[in-house]
Amino acid sequence: MNARLFFWSITSALAGFLFGFDTVVISGAEQTIQKLWGLSAGVHGLAMGSALYGTVLGSLFGGWPTDKFGRKKTLLFIGGLYIISAFGCAFANGVGMFIAARVIGGIGIGISTVAAPLYISEIAPADHRGRLTGMFQFNIVFGIIVAFASNAIIARLGGADAWRWMLGIAAVPSVIYAVMCLALPESPRWLISRKGDRAAGLAVLKLIEPELPPARREAHADELMAAAKAENTVASNFWTWRLRIPIFLAFLVAFFNQLSGINAILYFAPRIFELTGLGEKAALLQSVGIGITNLIFTFVGLWLIDRLGRRTLLFIGSFGYIASLGLTAWAFLTQHYSIVPACIFAFIAAHAVGQGAVIWVLISEIFPNRHRAQGQTLGSATHWVFAALLTTVFPIMVKLSGANEQPQRAGYIFLFFGFMMVLQLVWVKIMVPETKGISLEDMQHKLGIEPETTKETQ
Repeated sequence: MNARLFFWSITSALAGFLFGFDTVVISGAEQTIQKLWGLSAGVHGLAMGSALYGTVLGSLFGGWPTDKFGRKKTLLFIGGLYIISAFGCAFANGVGMFIAARVIGGIGIGISTVAAPLYISEIAPADHRGRLTGMFQFNIVFGIIVAFASNAIIARLGGADAWRWMLGIAAVPSVIYAVMCLALPESPRWLISRKGDRAAGLAVLKLIEPELPPARREAHADELMAAAKAENTVASNFWTWRLRIPIFLAFLVAFFNQLSGINAILYFAPRIFELTGLGEKAALLQSVGIGITNLIFTFVGLWLIDRLGRRTLLFIGSFGYIASLGLTAWAFLTQHYSIVPACIFAFIAAHAVGQGAVIWVLISEIFPNRHRAQGQTLGSATHWVFAALLTTVFPIMVKLSGANEQPQRAGYIFLFFGFMMVLQLVWVKIMVPETKGISLEDMQHKLGIEPETTKETQ
């Protein structure tokens, strides 16, 4: 792997860092914002979930600018959205401006889940694609831990405007990312297949694999052009009975990902820890532990995913979910609050090894080549719709359960999440195929999809 390829992959994967940072940085400011503007539980939930509603929009329509204007311009545009969002949140003079700024950042997140992994997969040689694309997930987790640490440091510095600094500091990595994007080349696949610029595509292919004989690069370019022409002559409808199995798999893997409660725990970690009797600053510090646990076990998941397989990791994660959520519920219901942090860390570990490592990989593997971007859009949009709904509803669930006055009642919420993970375990057993070591063409046969009319060239 040459240094330029690694730099380009790191740069585009930094969109994942901003995704992770922006997703949870709000956790350190959410209670202050509620008190400052006197928000009801419903409005508070809407404000907290506003970024996720933007993410839904970004994920639904992110494929359009990625195909229309190119991968590089879209990645650069994402950086601009993050910068605007950071400054908008920092200088918000009311909940309306705050929600608007968070929506803008959310749109950037949604587009990043489509454009960044797609760009990396298109510039990466086959023997490095898994490793390089996996850096997007790693950067999401790294962004989460940096956000938790940043919140804890700024909270210790104190001050009435600490929450503004927590949110505004996101402008720093956003500017760095945007500047780095200027050095990216366009995807050779987009140049050849979408723009029809064979010469420019060949030039990028030469930068990616300079040791490859010119004849092989020419042959690769010919394959991409032939595939693009063939795809324009065959039916390209996504919503067909033929694709029912991958469509259901993409929807359900994203659905169960969120019904584990992962986003509720990431967004409201300090509040959950405070319910156990920890002080505000101690709760923020405990939240850093979530980030560290997530980072460590994301490494484990990425190391295991090509060894044990996707389905096996989903099994491991499901059992880990059920055990950790069940123990968390028991700890709250019986008021054994001291073990709650350890149970939450175990939950994060189960997520990182299972769903966290698998979701984006599985979605990208189960669709035919010409429908892969649409499949990624479906999975991403489903993920963010349920993330938005869960984050909006969670404060209401806490209020209705009476957990604010009687913390032990929070156990019922964790019982619900645990039950959903029992359903996930059944789904994995009955429906999820193993995709490890199976070519994309063979995967179509395994899922009962009729063969593509064009040869897979990715």
